[in-house]
Amino acid sequence: MNRWIRLGAVAFAALMFAGWSVAQEPVYQLSTHMLDLSQGAPAAGVTVTLYRQASDGRWTPLCERTTDRNGRIGDLLPQAGPGDNRGLYKLKFETEPYFAAQGLRSIYPFVEVVFRIEGDGHYHIPITMSANGYSTYRGN
Repeated sequence: MNRWIRLGAVAFAALMFAGWSVAQEPVYQLSTHMLDLSQGAPAAGVTVTLYRQASDGRWTPLCERTTDRNGRIGDLLPQAGPGDNRGLYKLKFETEPYFAAQGLRSIYPFVEVVFRIEGDGHYHIPITMSANGYSTYRGN
């Protein structure tokens, strides 16, 4: 009987400390993607920079990422405490190098999308694009 009590105590202690030793994956409030309408495919390898507008109106760069093979970036803005990410943001898509690699000249050397984060929910801000036009929306 004493053996079972000791095993139970060891199991209980392991469960108690398990949560402390396992690192939690960060949660991100912002994601994006770029779809190339002329190709009908995701735009891989596009550099995207996230900026936040300061109270004086200046744009501060927060991070720079590159779209994956599915044209996506999922780790742009870590989820902070309630309301901590509220503010004006800008995503800058470096589109000219992407189209130049395809032998195309784009009228847009880059695309900037300005948007507001007001709550704690997830924001997905993608663009659909060709060398001569683009569109954006709030996705999910």
